[in-house]
Amino acid sequence: MIRKLHHNAYRCRDSEETRAFYEDFLGLPLVHTIEIGRTKTGRDTHALHTFYRLDDGSHLAFFETDDLPFEFKPQHDFDLHIALEVGPESLQPMLAKGRARGIECRGPSDHGMIESIYFRDPNGYVIELCAKRAGHDALMDPASNGAREALARWTAGKATTPA
Repeated sequence: MIRKLHHNAYRCRDSEETRAFYEDFLGLPLVHTIEIGRTKTGRDTHALHTFYRLDDGSHLAFFETDDLPFEFKPQHDFDLHIALEVGPESLQPMLAKGRARGIECRGPSDHGMIESIYFRDPNGYVIELCAKRAGHDALMDPASNGAREALARWTAGKATTPA
C-alpha cells in the first residue's frame, strides 16, 4: 500500500542555484546529497542528487549531471508545475519576497478550493504556493463533488470532438 510521497525528482541546471532558490528563498532545507559516479546498471556518470525536505517529511529532489543531455525550457503551468501547500498568511509575504528578489512571480489566483501564487525556479519550473480556502475538504471529496462524472463528460466530449 502506498503511504505517501517520499520525493519527486527533477533535473537541474546548477545544484547551487537550485539550492539557493529552494533553501534560501522557499525555506526547504537541503537534507541529503548523493554523488553518483556509476549507475546501478554499471554506466559511468557524473551526477549530484540533492534532497530538500518539506514539513511533512517528503522531499523535492534534483539531479545535476553533465553527461546526459536534457532540454531545459520554460514550462507552461499546464505542462509542469510543483504545488506546495502553505498557510494563507504566507502568500502575500512570499509574493513580496519574490518580487523583491526579482524572481518571476504572479498571483494570487483563486481556484475555489485553494488560493495560489506562482514563481519560476532557476530551472524554468513553475512553483505554486497554495493555501487551502474554507470548504477545501468538502470540495475535494469525490463522494460529493462529481469528479468522476466530470471526467466522464470530458472523455465523452473528446470522442465527439474532431482532433
